[in-house]
Amino acid sequence: MESILAAHADPDQPRATFRAIAYVLAEAPGHILFTILAHHPALRLSERCYTNQPAAYPIGGRKPVTDSAWMRRVIHGGEPYIGRTHADTAAHFFDHALIRSLGCESIVNMPVRWCGQTLGTLNQCHRARHYSESDLPRLRLIAQLAVPALLKVSAG
Repeated sequence: MESILAAHADPDQPRATFRAIAYVLAEAPGHILFTILAHHPALRLSERCYTNQPAAYPIGGRKPVTDSAWMRRVIHGGEPYIGRTHADTAAHFFDHALIRSLGCESIVNMPVRWCGQTLGTLNQCHRARHYSESDLPRLRLIAQLAVPALLKVSAG
């Protein structure tokens, strides 16, 4: 996590912080696909501001914020979501086939919160049953280290 704190000093923001977070999370709990989405409540959408697989998930991709169970839990409620299998992923994500084509069947979405609001999410995908509740404390802490970078995204 020291590398994330060091990245905060880099003037290349928010990219330096997002790269450092991706690196740290690749070590544990690990990911095949990693994205960061910034939540824009006034526009009712989330926008991809970081990806480790730009060919499949380019920066700038947008998803509408709806009233789905996943949105109520993660975006509005600030609670993480773990999907352990492809069926879990398919139940909540329209792009589940693309996710699966990358070798991923499980997902963990960790909201990044500040002042009672969700600024965005850290999203990791891996093989089936890769993630569990034991991953959440580390993910929650690392998500908080993303706050300044996501505030910069929001500020433009």
